[in-house]
Amino acid sequence: MMADKKYLYPLKFDTIFKEKIWGGTKIRDVLGKDFSPLKNCGETWEISGVEGNLSKVSEGPLQGMTIPEITALFKEEFVGKKVYKKYGNSFPLLIKFIDAAKDLSIQVHPNDKLAKERHNSLGKTEMWYVMQADKGAKLISGFSKNTSKEEYLDYLNSGSLLDILNEEPVKTGDAFYLPAGRVHTIGKGLLIAEIQQASDITYRIYDFDRIDKQGSKRELHREEAIEALDYNAYSNYKIQVKKSLNEVVPLVESEYFQTNLLDFSTGIIREHYNKDSFVIYVCVEGEAEITTLGHTAKISIGNAVLVPQKFPEVHIKTNSGFKMLETFFP
Repeated sequence: MMADKKYLYPLKFDTIFKEKIWGGTKIRDVLGKDFSPLKNCGETWEISGVEGNLSKVSEGPLQGMTIPEITALFKEEFVGKKVYKKYGNSFPLLIKFIDAAKDLSIQVHPNDKLAKERHNSLGKTEMWYVMQADKGAKLISGFSKNTSKEEYLDYLNSGSLLDILNEEPVKTGDAFYLPAGRVHTIGKGLLIAEIQQASDITYRIYDFDRIDKQGSKRELHREEAIEALDYNAYSNYKIQVKKSLNEVVPLVESEYFQTNLLDFSTGIIREHYNKDSFVIYVCVEGEAEITTLGHTAKISIGNAVLVPQKFPEVHIKTNSGFKMLETFFP
């Protein structure tokens, strides 16, 4: 295909499916995504520029191209000037769906400084939006009291770490912001949309003594986690989501990404003239059509669409209503 035939439009990508020791079947049963021949699916990577897991465009003139290839071709027209200046052809965000049929390990992610020193990588700050929660579902976010490194190690080594962690009951529609350094786990029975920095570095602290198919316990990273952890307790770990129909509700404003919740029964025009960034829409309920300058992408629950920076006005139409996460670089 000639280069001049390649042009930008709202992009959809082939899903990358990942089987996990804790994965379930909601990716298929709730989101309608076929993960066969895998036995389960714990995670899907929807938009990824992470080396080894590069998303490929699923339709249109750029079909088959990866995010770094598209960035190299279109540069700031695709991602925005400041994003291109800071990250070059690397894409700063990673979009996932997570189905926890069992508890994930208790874990922590390093911040940018530590991740750069140790892994030459970005750190991992993330947010979760709960798409579906089984009755009684819980998760862990942060410490329940201010803790010293020594106290933490005492609890960890005596097998009673859970005693100082903050457990949250969870229902559909809850949202959490998890800066790098915050100890956490997703509990069983939760289907989550995750927006995070483009990093795959996780330090596992405790894995409930699980064994894999080979009869081995999964590797732990207890030493690495010590310097990565934020030992402070905070007054509120859950995002206070203002429930508003047909209004744009801010969820997260951080240096890594900003995310709004769009809960609309009708169409809407979103203007992004003041943003020097791509915009990602992640559909967590319902369906819609996203149109920019004559290009249209259909989106429904379990899909994500990336609108390049060059399209500052987005027209969203719907027949039945939708809930979407709208994310961009701040």
